[in-house]
Amino acid sequence: MKILRIIPSMDPKQGGPCQGIRNAIPEMQKLGVENEVVCFDKSDAPYLGQDSFTIHTLGETKTPWRYNDALIPWLLANFKKYDVVIVHGLWLYHSHAAIKAILSYRKHNSNSPKIYIMPHGMLDPYFQRAEERKFKALRNKLYWKFIENKVVNEVDGILFTCEEELLLARTTFPNYKPKNEINVGYGIQPPPIYNAGMKTAFSAGLPSWNGEPYLLFLSRIHPKKGVDLFIKAYLRLEKELEQLPQLVIAGPENHAYGKEMQALAAASDNILFAGMLSGDAKWGAFYESQCFVLPSHQENFGIAVVEALACAKPVLISNKVNIWREIEKENGGIVKEDTEEETCKLLKQWLVKNDVEKTEMAAKAFTVYQEYFTIAQAAQQFLKGIKS
Repeated sequence: MKILRIIPSMDPKQGGPCQGIRNAIPEMQKLGVENEVVCFDKSDAPYLGQDSFTIHTLGETKTPWRYNDALIPWLLANFKKYDVVIVHGLWLYHSHAAIKAILSYRKHNSNSPKIYIMPHGMLDPYFQRAEERKFKALRNKLYWKFIENKVVNEVDGILFTCEEELLLARTTFPNYKPKNEINVGYGIQPPPIYNAGMKTAFSAGLPSWNGEPYLLFLSRIHPKKGVDLFIKAYLRLEKELEQLPQLVIAGPENHAYGKEMQALAAASDNILFAGMLSGDAKWGAFYESQCFVLPSHQENFGIAVVEALACAKPVLISNKVNIWREIEKENGGIVKEDTEEETCKLLKQWLVKNDVEKTEMAAKAFTVYQEYFTIAQAAQQFLKGIKS
């Protein structure tokens, strides 16, 4: 089997979908499945060239819709090479172009690849209800009516990373009538085994770290992620409790909201910003932490959450992270609502645990990863889903 994946960009700064692709493809190669990617990146982009699979680059896009007139001709010329096409994400030109191209191709070709959409949480009702997204919600409503519902309803199926995402998608828009809904699961490659170089790499960029285990936020610094709730809750607890571990915020921060969060955190010397981490520095951040915290307002899967579990770190999350049920069921972390008050309770519930309780939860966190989110399990479930 040969799969083509269509995604706007393979830039790691764009978030989870491109990382999910990079996690999944090596495991599928072990199962004899070949994968290629086509994206709207420049061929000399610094984040390309190190992957074990072929990435076809069509160059940069025009307009906020990410329009690229090279995509449809490229697809029409290359569909014959693939058994399955997977479109990652919605609301941009690539999803519209993919369905337009496949419908055109099928008019003249009896042997057409199957085509699926993997929305990665983009059909979640949060995006239509969030107060700060009123304009985008209206745009999406109109775009759904005239374009995107045709994409969703014309493809051979919608691929979801978990059951919660599948159920939520049914509640967001009218005329949602996909031909097939498939929970294909999701997983990550096992993290590298800890070594001292990871601590060195992490600490090199964070001279203010005191060397003690800390509370870790590692994700995009974005309003959706609830980082403001985390900072505000931490500042409140500093006034209530005698001693708190440091708080480390790791993620791209050189933008307006990142600077806003740095200003909010300036009231404490114990909140440290590490910037975007990768390689040994990223894994060092996980391994040296006490626990991972993500009070997100919406999280389709949360690769960083699962990476923390795989490093045997308890996760303190909101119930808007779609894999919260598995984590709560197995006691691999603590789950609360995505409000400042509940985030404060989330942190306090962790901080009052004794060392034995924290160690027990760490062991259960790793069990959650092993039982639900290994890449081997996810790859097999994924292939079963698209073959059904």
